[in-house]
Amino acid sequence: MITVEEAERIILTQLKDYGTETVPFEDAPGRVLAEDIRADRDLPPYNRVTMDGIAIAYKAIEQGITTFRVKATQAAGAQPVDINDTGECIEIMTGAALATSVNTIIRYEDLEIKDGKATLLTADIKQSQNIHQKGKDKKQGDVVAAANQYITPAIISLAASVGKTHLLVKKLPKVMIISSGDELVDVADTPSGYQIRRSNNYTIKAVLKQYGLDADMLHIPDDPEITKQQLQHCLENYDVILLSGGISMGKFDYVPQALEGLQVKKLFHKVQQRPGKPFWFGRHDNSALVFAFPGNPVATFMCLHRYFLMWLSTTLGLPVKTPVYAQLVHDFIFIPPLKYFLQVKLNFTEQGVLSAQPIEGNGSGDFANLADTDAFMELPLERDEFKAGEVFKVHLFKSL
Repeated sequence: MITVEEAERIILTQLKDYGTETVPFEDAPGRVLAEDIRADRDLPPYNRVTMDGIAIAYKAIEQGITTFRVKATQAAGAQPVDINDTGECIEIMTGAALATSVNTIIRYEDLEIKDGKATLLTADIKQSQNIHQKGKDKKQGDVVAAANQYITPAIISLAASVGKTHLLVKKLPKVMIISSGDELVDVADTPSGYQIRRSNNYTIKAVLKQYGLDADMLHIPDDPEITKQQLQHCLENYDVILLSGGISMGKFDYVPQALEGLQVKKLFHKVQQRPGKPFWFGRHDNSALVFAFPGNPVATFMCLHRYFLMWLSTTLGLPVKTPVYAQLVHDFIFIPPLKYFLQVKLNFTEQGVLSAQPIEGNGSGDFANLADTDAFMELPLERDEFKAGEVFKVHLFKSL
């Protein structure tokens, strides 16, 4: 049995570059950007008006002019209109491009406009006010979004603004999610008194979908030959297999033997942790990876977040995230010599401290608590008593 840190180290030795592909930018949210997005022109591309009102030449203010003749009205997207002398103004709308003869915007709230004339209601006028200057945000050729980050709605907005209709993204591994066990029936079926519906595979699929990864699913019955045949097919056709169940010490846990018979090299089996102690990890000769999680729902959920998502993020070239830490709200005791991943509810105190309320539940089969908690708190295996006010690392599975 190895430690959590050793398991992490071994998993991170199994990274692979799956290459890149080009996708329409509207299909790219959740993918990892594989190129820098650059401005195709200055941003903004012209001196842009930021308030509805009038445009004047500031020297009119220096000359003491307080009433202006409205020469024209200019909408956003229209050809800029020049003034001919300082006594004129252009009535202008937010987003419009500013002509070179005007350099200051006075908003409607500070004006009275009547009979084709605009009169100032304030003397507090500053040169170049209410103008977003050309190239203020980015110059042509500047990077507006750097590679190796998840594509968010904000990046989609940037891509659209620079005319980037297609984006180069990191290819995702082809993933198969496998559940096993005769006690599991389909979600649409009515289970007998000694069966339960399959949920782990749907949970895993839903989590991966948040990361732009659409995995396939398969269920294998408790049959050694079928188990071996199905695993062989998956090893030949997928980059990663995520197994849930069938890896413990039971008489019907056929997965470890099947993997061994298919020349999948075991890199470790069993980790000093709870939940998820029977976690199995290996690699096939063709480079396919196998993450075999225990079948208990909380164990599967924790191992997926603690190990697979860490591997996925690293293999896609994303920068290492700064760890998140939280403060225990009350004392907690855990006796076994295992690293404990405690389910916690997170909140910010009035002092801005991230606090963690332990939610113990009823073991790794109690998945109901996952809906009411936000993270797993990683408690060191060297200790068994943890005091209120102490700070430990947390692994988020919900946004704060």
